[in-house]
Amino acid sequence: MSSPKIIPISADEAGTDCGGGEPFALMVLGDSMLPEFEEGEIIVIEPGGLVHDGSYVIAMHNDEPIFRQVVISEERWFLKPLNDLFPVLEISGLDAIKGVIILKKKPGRRRAQKSYI
Repeated sequence: MSSPKIIPISADEAGTDCGGGEPFALMVLGDSMLPEFEEGEIIVIEPGGLVHDGSYVIAMHNDEPIFRQVVISEERWFLKPLNDLFPVLEISGLDAIKGVIILKKKPGRRRAQKSYI
């Protein structure tokens, strides 16, 4: 089986073909969110979704999109990977968060999906 081709999307190109408030899908790359999210799974993101402690989100960190879990502790916001080999990152607030994961699906398996809302 060949590896999927990764095509980077610049911030200028992202979102030009769909409404900014419309849900969109991304493929999970890497192992920072194991064991809950495996590489190759599809996640659906709701840009206007409600963020709460424990939400899985897409956020911007150092001008790069990042997939993590939100942790709120003592009025501070963190982006936490599920895999302990990756660092926890502190963010200044909700501005960094671009969307909330509402669904994951394994490609090629109709019933293999999980909702997060």
